[in-house]
Amino acid sequence: MKNITGLINAPFTPFDNNNEVNYEIIGKYAELLVNNGLRGVFINGSSGEGFLLTEEERMTIAEKWISVSPKDFLVIVHVGSTCLEQSKKLAKHAQEIGAYAVGSMAAPFPKVGRVQELADYCAEIAASAPSLPFYFYYIPALNDVYLPMLPFLEAVDGRIPNFTGIKYTYENLYEYNQCMLYKNRKYDMLHGQDETILSALVMGGAQGGIGGTTNYNGKELVGIIEAWKAGNIELARDRQNFSQEVINVICKYRGNIVGGKRIMKLIGLDMGKNRIPYQNLTEEEEESLKRDLLKIGFFERCNKF
Repeated sequence: MKNITGLINAPFTPFDNNNEVNYEIIGKYAELLVNNGLRGVFINGSSGEGFLLTEEERMTIAEKWISVSPKDFLVIVHVGSTCLEQSKKLAKHAQEIGAYAVGSMAAPFPKVGRVQELADYCAEIAASAPSLPFYFYYIPALNDVYLPMLPFLEAVDGRIPNFTGIKYTYENLYEYNQCMLYKNRKYDMLHGQDETILSALVMGGAQGGIGGTTNYNGKELVGIIEAWKAGNIELARDRQNFSQEVINVICKYRGNIVGGKRIMKLIGLDMGKNRIPYQNLTEEEEESLKRDLLKIGFFERCNKF
């Protein structure tokens, strides 16, 4: 199981005017991501409103992404659910259709309270797709599961044969680095915060990551890694600072899942509206979002077909 290098995108789930999944647009979506340097997708996660999708929708989305993706474009399927049996079914399905890997966040309910419980939970899911790499998706801001990740690695080490690493979406760069260094970099630590990619590169030599703002700002985020590798620190810093400006804008519009999804419409790929209980942007808010993006020169630097 090789470590992932480069950036994986966490795509939005496209909906039509009836709030049904728009499967037909996924091919064009994949083309956009490939053209802007993304290495793959992590589907049906938080950006994709995975917990608001039916089991059938999640499986069909996975099938569609795999069918339209180039051979070397990695499709990782998020299978987390409040129902463990459903997660196991989704993981098994992902293996059957040829996904690259599966991953799961901790269920928001019932909330896992101990590292050992989390290890048990991951072991069950991973065993349902034994031939695929399994990634744990650490995103405590969404599910309130704040558990130390270094002891978690110790708990799964040697127990889960296909455990490959963690998608680490949290602010603690010290813990992230300690996990990366565990047993001589045994596990693949995918950096999950677009606002600190450069810091992760400098601190611990991160090789791969999974982002949400990569949907529309992927060219600049991929460019951070390229500039760093080329030794051009000033360019890397400029691209990271610009990416933070983009994040500052979306934070005014209910974050990436809501505001970011609307940006896709502004760059030419309408993803539709979010499902309830997300509060969608009004037309006035969309115009304000566009003005804020124009002020920072976003449309000259964003993802393009």
